[in-house]
Amino acid sequence: MAVGLIIATYFGAIIKSLVNDIIMPPVGVLLGGNDFSSLKFIIQEAEGDISEVAIQYGTFVNTIITFLIVAFAIFMVVKGYNKYKERVVKKEAEAPAVPAVPSKEELLLSEIRDLLKTNS
Repeated sequence: MAVGLIIATYFGAIIKSLVNDIIMPPVGVLLGGNDFSSLKFIIQEAEGDISEVAIQYGTFVNTIITFLIVAFAIFMVVKGYNKYKERVVKKEAEAPAVPAVPSKEELLLSEIRDLLKTNS
């Protein structure tokens, strides 16, 4: 379980890098050459010691796209695993049932029974 958690953490980092470094730059160019993650709605300009107050909707959209890619990847993994399990269960159901081989004790008891029948 710990290995799965570690892999999932790094998978999320890989997807975040994919979105931020590969997918979003072309999207930003399509939107007029802007860096998509820097898109924001400024509520109050920075004045002196007061910092800028803004809604960072570009970063929010990046996060949504990252989530959608991760969710799709997990969906595909679960779908593949379920398909694999269906094939394994189907093969097990189609396999002919092998009759159980009687144990040595059962064979010996059968021989004794048969000998008693013939002697009676």
